[in-house]
Amino acid sequence: MKHARESGPVRSKVACLSAALGLGLALCALSPVVAEVSESELDKGAIVLMYHRFGESDYPSTNVTLEQFEAQLEKLESGPYEVMALPEIVSALDSEMPLPSHAVAISIDDAYRSVYTEAWPRLEEAGFPVTLFVATDVLDRETAPYMTWDELREMAESDLVTIGHQTASHPSMPQESLERNEEEIRRANARFKKELGQVPELFAYPYGESSTAVQELVAASGFTAAFGQHSGAIGVTLNRFNLPRFALNERFSDPERLDTIVNALPLPVRDVTPENPLVSEQDNPPVAGFTVDEAAGALDQLSCYSSGPEVKLERLERRVELRFSGPLAEGRTRLNCTLPAGNGRWRWFGQQFLVPEG
Repeated sequence: MKHARESGPVRSKVACLSAALGLGLALCALSPVVAEVSESELDKGAIVLMYHRFGESDYPSTNVTLEQFEAQLEKLESGPYEVMALPEIVSALDSEMPLPSHAVAISIDDAYRSVYTEAWPRLEEAGFPVTLFVATDVLDRETAPYMTWDELREMAESDLVTIGHQTASHPSMPQESLERNEEEIRRANARFKKELGQVPELFAYPYGESSTAVQELVAASGFTAAFGQHSGAIGVTLNRFNLPRFALNERFSDPERLDTIVNALPLPVRDVTPENPLVSEQDNPPVAGFTVDEAAGALDQLSCYSSGPEVKLERLERRVELRFSGPLAEGRTRLNCTLPAGNGRWRWFGQQFLVPEG
């Protein structure tokens, strides 16, 4: 298995503050990698596609049909896109290494068996690298909907496959204690080490849900980057422990949407508020906002929309403030902001908020 973790984060700009309640880890303050964006760095970014199931029509919200998947692979093969391994993209963002103008990564969550039987043969034939994020308990149970450790080992032996970490039991981490979350990571680490010989260096939050405390724990645990399930293009200004991915399923796999996604560019933002994606009762609705780097140009065509209450956008020079029309409902709410970039491309920044149950 390539791209396994051997040391701590590489140039992640994580400043460790203190020991975490005697748990043996340091909690860390997360900060952007760059202070400002140069013209050469403006479009330094990538798109990460996220899948779950393949050809499993009983689960349309997490499934793509085989026809849809084959059409998407054909688009990536025939267009100007360069499909890269996800660890290579993360390393490029943290270094001087340039990225192609249409860099794309493919990721899959949850290790359903259709990954092995349907997706992997097609990806292997296309020669496309893929990152598979795995929660270890489902493999240990050896139940029919999921892959086995033998199948995962077979995939991990390929130079095209990176195995990622998604805890042991796939909990909603922001709604669990720090002790429970540390135990989830530790337990999964032990299983990866025993079954694959190495521990993954990339992390994906179950359900895409995180909080500042969860992000700090993941950073302190030695991962190099972590991914959510909110939309957006990865850019050099983003928090390496809350990186976006575009989710694809039966409903959201039409050719027009895919074309917009794979041609998206980063919107260079900083000073993002609220810093914590976990919304408390007293701070609901959250006051959202961000500052856009001058390199992105005029903001008069910037648009933002929410999966929950409507949002009102206010521009204060380079600062963008967003006001929800009402409180967010329990569960996940996504916020997306796009800005035309010319040549049919869009700059895209997204956030996901979580209102805890109860």
